[in-house]
Amino acid sequence: MKAIVNGRIWTMSAGEIPGGTILLDRGRIVAVGSSVEVPPGAEVIDVSGAVVTPGFIDAHTHAGICEEGVPEDPDPVNDATDPITMGLRALDAINPSDEAFRNALSSGVTCVNVVPGSANVVGGTGAVVKTWGSTMEDMLVLSHSGMKAALGENPMRVHGRKDRLPSTRMGNAYCLRKALQDAVDYRERKRSAAEKGEHFSLDLGFENMLPVLEGRVPLRVHCHRADDICTAVRVCEEFKVPFTLEHGTEGHLVVELLASKGVSVAVGPTQSSKSKIELRNKGWETLVAFSRAGVRFCMITDHPVIPIETLQVAVSLAVRHGLEPLEALRAVTIRAAEHLGLAHRMGSIQEGKDGDLVVWDGDPTDVRVAPRMVFVEGRLVYEA
Repeated sequence: MKAIVNGRIWTMSAGEIPGGTILLDRGRIVAVGSSVEVPPGAEVIDVSGAVVTPGFIDAHTHAGICEEGVPEDPDPVNDATDPITMGLRALDAINPSDEAFRNALSSGVTCVNVVPGSANVVGGTGAVVKTWGSTMEDMLVLSHSGMKAALGENPMRVHGRKDRLPSTRMGNAYCLRKALQDAVDYRERKRSAAEKGEHFSLDLGFENMLPVLEGRVPLRVHCHRADDICTAVRVCEEFKVPFTLEHGTEGHLVVELLASKGVSVAVGPTQSSKSKIELRNKGWETLVAFSRAGVRFCMITDHPVIPIETLQVAVSLAVRHGLEPLEALRAVTIRAAEHLGLAHRMGSIQEGKDGDLVVWDGDPTDVRVAPRMVFVEGRLVYEA
């Protein structure tokens, strides 16, 4: 058992606990508060004057697939042979030895969602992993964190050049609808065969989509432009499937719609350049507009588009541009956990949650402040 004592605990769920204590045992937080009794024999770690937060969570990355120091050709994150590749799994391509995970830890990022790229309208399933461990078995949190989909320029450009669907936004929407309808039909054929006791040949792609149809994981739709955002909402509501928006660059232009629908948006990487036409309205005002309207959002790096170690930089810049500091921190902790459906395990410092913690030398919304210690599931895995 470990006891982290005398810290300024920023819980993200119940305010600040000055001079508080956190007890860690068997990978979990077993107690937190201002008057927690430290059991005899516990390892005591005194962090007097330091700020303690939950570990940061990056809800949309390609860490471990687009490896640091490895050329991008061939493209490691897009199997761009067909616009519909729902049988692919990010889990099968993650290299635990990728330097990105070490960089994440040293920057206070303890958990990431790794997703396929956006070349295909349906690209395959993501996986949530901790950033510490030597094997996927050590790191894995969720093997299926949702089905990646994409609207907008990327699938149009990639497949239009090959003279096949989609080459237009109409084609994107058609491909997405067809993939969902084909999955619905597959589910009905499977159900009918089971009722009749007949043999049924499984399709790995449709099997990956079934958890979406059943409402157990979301469709995670890459979209930047406001019209693509509206298309994502329209199609997902037609098929009654849960969904999130990934990037949401022009979300501030349709903020009332997103607020009314209760959509969760993974915003970013806002500090990147405007490298495509659909990014021309990218800016920090999206986050501020979401906060004011009550839209649920988190902040992402889309690593390696922006290096994962700069997630704290995004927090700092968001504050500079008008986002309340606590809202900015929540956007990389509890809101990110909610976006991934993991708020019961992480994102705040509460009894029963994973012991993923960062000890900071000061206010982490100040980019000059660095992590002093990082804990993953109760283990001290980084120390400055």
